[in-house]
Amino acid sequence: MNKSKRMIEEAKQRLIPLGEVKSRTQFGGYCLAVEKTVFAVVAEGELYLRACEQVQPYIAERKMKPLSMKKRGIPVELNYFQVDGALWSDGEQLLALSQLCLQGARRQQQERKKNRRLKDLPNLGIRMETLLRQVGINTVEMLIQKGAKRSWLLLHDCNENLGLSVLFALQGAIDGRHYAALPSEVKEDLRIWFQYNALRDRKKRSDRD
Repeated sequence: MNKSKRMIEEAKQRLIPLGEVKSRTQFGGYCLAVEKTVFAVVAEGELYLRACEQVQPYIAERKMKPLSMKKRGIPVELNYFQVDGALWSDGEQLLALSQLCLQGARRQQQERKKNRRLKDLPNLGIRMETLLRQVGINTVEMLIQKGAKRSWLLLHDCNENLGLSVLFALQGAIDGRHYAALPSEVKEDLRIWFQYNALRDRKKRSDRD
């Protein structure tokens, strides 16, 4: 077992009170997360905690070393700070700081969710965001509230060439996944709904002509 993997296993044991700590590769090392919220990183066998407002005084007082990674050959300091030997030896303090870092990371996640734009959702980009805004759908919450089908109808009123792929894209955006990963039963429901509305639309056009 190499030094980093040994540190990961030891950190998981010490931080059990936080919940199930999982690890995966990140930043050229490994990130530690609880319920998908990253609060620490292990790099070259050293543990680094993700800084937050509550632990900044401790970081400054102890002069904790920041995690530095190279980006295009240029050193870049990340918002993670090294756990030194003294802190590692103080289990209670380490746990308390880790808890604060985890809480801070969760708050940041919540803030990002609140401030998400439509273009930040899977399958959507700046062009689709512009189209949605043109029909009065200005926020992620509004898109979720209206749903994929109603949103598609609003878009279709302004652009008759919209196809099934846009409907899939909207549903995937609402579900937080790529449209190709939508469950088959969801795709089938959307496909049937789309075909019904496409036929109705063609009939309307025919009647107008």
